[in-house]
Amino acid sequence: MIPVKGYAGAKVAVLGLGRSGLATARALIAGGATPLLWDDSPESRAKAEAEGFTLTDLSRAGAFEDVACLITSPGIPHLYPVPNPLIARALQAGVPVDNDIGLFFRSFATADWDNFETMPRVVCVTGSNGKSTTTALIRHILDVAGRPVQMAGNIGKGVLSIEPAQDGEVVVLELSSYQTDLARALTPDVAVFTNLSPDHLDRHNGMGGYFAAKRRLFSEGGPDRAVIGVDEVEGQFLANQLSMGPQDDRVIRISSGQKLDQFGWSVFARKGFLSEWRKGRQVASIDLRGVAGLPGAHNHQNACAAYAAVRALGIAPKLIEGAFQSFAGLPHRSQLVGEREGVRFINDSKATNVDSAAKALQAFPAIRWIAGGMGKDGGIAALQPHLGPVVKAYLIGHSARDFALQLGQTPHEICETMERAVARAAEEAQPGEVVLLAPAAASFDQYPNFEKRGEDFVERVRGLLAV
Repeated sequence: MIPVKGYAGAKVAVLGLGRSGLATARALIAGGATPLLWDDSPESRAKAEAEGFTLTDLSRAGAFEDVACLITSPGIPHLYPVPNPLIARALQAGVPVDNDIGLFFRSFATADWDNFETMPRVVCVTGSNGKSTTTALIRHILDVAGRPVQMAGNIGKGVLSIEPAQDGEVVVLELSSYQTDLARALTPDVAVFTNLSPDHLDRHNGMGGYFAAKRRLFSEGGPDRAVIGVDEVEGQFLANQLSMGPQDDRVIRISSGQKLDQFGWSVFARKGFLSEWRKGRQVASIDLRGVAGLPGAHNHQNACAAYAAVRALGIAPKLIEGAFQSFAGLPHRSQLVGEREGVRFINDSKATNVDSAAKALQAFPAIRWIAGGMGKDGGIAALQPHLGPVVKAYLIGHSARDFALQLGQTPHEICETMERAVARAAEEAQPGEVVLLAPAAASFDQYPNFEKRGEDFVERVRGLLAV
C-alpha cells in the first residue's frame, strides 16, 4: 500500500467505493487522514461497511464543511455530459476534486529513496487502443530483464494498492482518459501515447476533449521521455508540441506502417520487422512475424511502444527480442484459444469499438468473424474497407440485425447467441482460416463486461476442442 501524503489529520471525502475507492480509503487511513466514504449504490455501501468502514452521506447539508479534498472514482462524470451532483456540490464549495492517480503521484516518493542506488521510475501508458497489451508487455520485458517491477492502474491493482518502491524498481501504469482527465498530479518518468480513435466522446464532450484528456499526461508533468504514436494527426501534433525539433530525442516517435528515419529517435514496424533508428541510422531490428503473442499490425504498434519505453530505461535490444518471444499476450486481446485441423480460434473480446475491430480484422488473411453486442453510434459502417478477409460473419446480440444491414455483400448469418455463433463458425471453418471474436460493440446487452463475453467464447471453443 502507498500511504497518502499531505492529508494527515484532515477529512477527505471519497465518492465511489469500487476497487479504486476502497483502496483509496485504506491508503488515506494509512497516511493519517479521515476518509468520508459514500457511494450511490447500496450494494457498494454494504461492501464497504462489511470491510469495517463507516459511511458518510455526502448528499446531506453541510457534508463538505471542513473537507480538504474530494477523491472520486474514474467512472463518475465530473464535467461532461453533466457533473455528478455530489461533484457539482464540491465544485461550488471550492473543495478540490482529485482521483487516486493524483494521490499516487504526490505520495509515491519517500525518504527511503535517499538510500537507493537507482531511483524508482514510473512509466505511464495511455491512448485509445493497445494500452493494456503495451502495459503488460513493458512489465514482461522488465521482469525478464530482472528489474523489480509492478503493474497497476487500469490493469491489475489500483495504484494505491501497490507496495512501496524498491531500489531500482519500475512501476508501469495503464491510464484511461477518465484517469488522466482529473488527476491533479501527473509526473511520469516515461509517458506513452499509443494512438487515438473516437471513444468515450460523451464523457469528454467530443474528440477535442478526449484528446485533451490524454494530452494532460504529457503537458502537466513533463516526462523525461515521451513515446508518441504518430499514425494519427493528434499524435503528430503531440510529438511536435513536446519536441524542440526533429532531432530532439526526448520524444521517441513510433509507428506501424510508416518509415521514421528522419528523427533523433524513432521505432517503427513495417512488413513485420521492428526497427529502431537514432540520429539517421538504424541501430536495431527485430523480426516480429513469428511472435505468437503479438499478431497483426496493431500488436506490432504495441511492440514498438513497449520497445521504445524500455529502451528509454536502458534495456538492451537483444533482451527485448527474447522477451517478445516469451510474451503470451493478454486474455481477450488477440488471445489464441486453441487450434483444430488448421483452424485457429482467437478471442479479441476487448475489440469493443470499430477501430479496434478493424485492427483485428487486418491481422488475419481469412476470417470467420463473430461480431455484435450493444452497437455504438454508426454501427459497423466504417468497417467496410476492412471486410476483405471476412469469409463470413456470425452476428450476435442486440445489434445483430443492424450490423447485418451494414455488411454489404459480405456473407453473414444472424446467430443471436455466442453458443450458436461459435458452433456455426467452427462447423464451416476451413484449414487456414481463423474464427475471430472481435465484436465491434459493447457487451452490456448479454454480458456484464467484455471479460465475461470473452470467457464465454473461450469456454465454448475449448468445449469444441475437447470433443
